[in-house]
Amino acid sequence: MSVSDSTSGLSLKDVLANSSVKTSTTKDSLGSAVSGSTGNQSLGKDAFLQLLVTQLKNQNPLDPQDNSAFVAQLAQFSSLEGITTLNDTVSGIAGNYNSSQALQASSLVGRSVVAQTDTAVVDTSKSFNGTAVVPASTNPVTIKITDTDGKVVRTIDLGSQQAGNASFIWDGKNDAGEVAKAGTYKFAANATYDSQATSLVTYLPATVNSVTISQTGGELMLNLAGLGSVALSKVQTIGI
Repeated sequence: MSVSDSTSGLSLKDVLANSSVKTSTTKDSLGSAVSGSTGNQSLGKDAFLQLLVTQLKNQNPLDPQDNSAFVAQLAQFSSLEGITTLNDTVSGIAGNYNSSQALQASSLVGRSVVAQTDTAVVDTSKSFNGTAVVPASTNPVTIKITDTDGKVVRTIDLGSQQAGNASFIWDGKNDAGEVAKAGTYKFAANATYDSQATSLVTYLPATVNSVTISQTGGELMLNLAGLGSVALSKVQTIGI
């Protein structure tokens, strides 16, 4: 009894040909996977996983994916997932920070602060306190107070001062002993170093009218009565 082979009897050449055809479509399959998952967006972890699966499904059976390359791709997927999780965590922290800023801002409105400025709104019916920063020991230190017209209303002589903060008090009176009008005044602190007159930094009290919160995670800006905006980092003291 004879036995006949009813199969097509594919040769090695035919197998290789079929394999090459499938391999030639791999790029198209990978491109379709990426395009279908991402559209016009950047490659995310889901698209990356679909790309990896498509690559494995369409690999050449005579030349399969190298183990080291496969492990490297898995490591890349793990790194991508970790970065995605980190981004979500950072976004959550940023949201909490913005909420904290808003809460902090609401507590500052209406309060008195001492900020780095040379101008202040003064109620001359009561004493006004300020501070001049003295970088090194000197003699003398003077405070000149001028009104909005640039006229010197009062000169306060603090005498010899050591390095540090030199406090001063203005009783609201001019040099003639008369009570000055309430309003905005400028305070110019000066000291003499090596026979040269040097301007000093002053810290003066002011009332917070409102607070501007940055939408980009920047610094809080305090809107002070009659003075404009001052960064929170410029504030030395927050009062009641």
